[in-house]
Amino acid sequence: MRIVIAGGHGKIALLLSRLLTHAGHEPIGLIRDPAQADEVLAAGATPVVLDLEQTDVGELRTVLERVDAVVFAAGAGPGGGNARKLSLDRDGAILLADAAVAAGVRRMVVVSSVGADEGDPTSDDTFQVYLRAKGEADAAVRERDLDWTIVRPVALTDDPPTGHVTVGDRVVRGSIPRADVAAVIAGLLDGDGAIRRQFELTGGDTPIEAALGSL
Repeated sequence: MRIVIAGGHGKIALLLSRLLTHAGHEPIGLIRDPAQADEVLAAGATPVVLDLEQTDVGELRTVLERVDAVVFAAGAGPGGGNARKLSLDRDGAILLADAAVAAGVRRMVVVSSVGADEGDPTSDDTFQVYLRAKGEADAAVRERDLDWTIVRPVALTDDPPTGHVTVGDRVVRGSIPRADVAAVIAGLLDGDGAIRRQFELTGGDTPIEAALGSL
């Protein structure tokens, strides 16, 4: 499969690109900064320079031609500020969903966040704005005519992968290695389960394949 990953230079995206390449897929990493291209290439993905905050559905649609799936793994990051939480974490996800619909790409996986529906809409606190952005993006994706899956991981770490997770509508808050999140996304793309499902994800004792099979 040819799979476009928005936020192609992010930690989860680079891990995912390596997994997808090893499995015989063709990942394409969307990046904003051309200086990131070498790292994306080293992970096995084809870099495409495209700023989600400076493009539109028509331009993005051309990138998605002959693509089998899209993954939204972009984010403004801790120093992005409130405005970018909305313009990238929220609007970028919605833009990718709309471009996927326009291009006829059915499959979309979104990396969201646990607590995404719990943000205070009246607060200017950056974390609250982040939760609001993720929650509004997820709601918009759920409304699109797509085979979407929304993954809401708990706190992320850079620990080595365990290959074991816990999934559910609600999970106990904890942490999970980014590498395990990437493996979950790769598993979702390899199979046809969890279509139109939203679930929380944390570290656990269940092998990833079995956990995804339970959804």
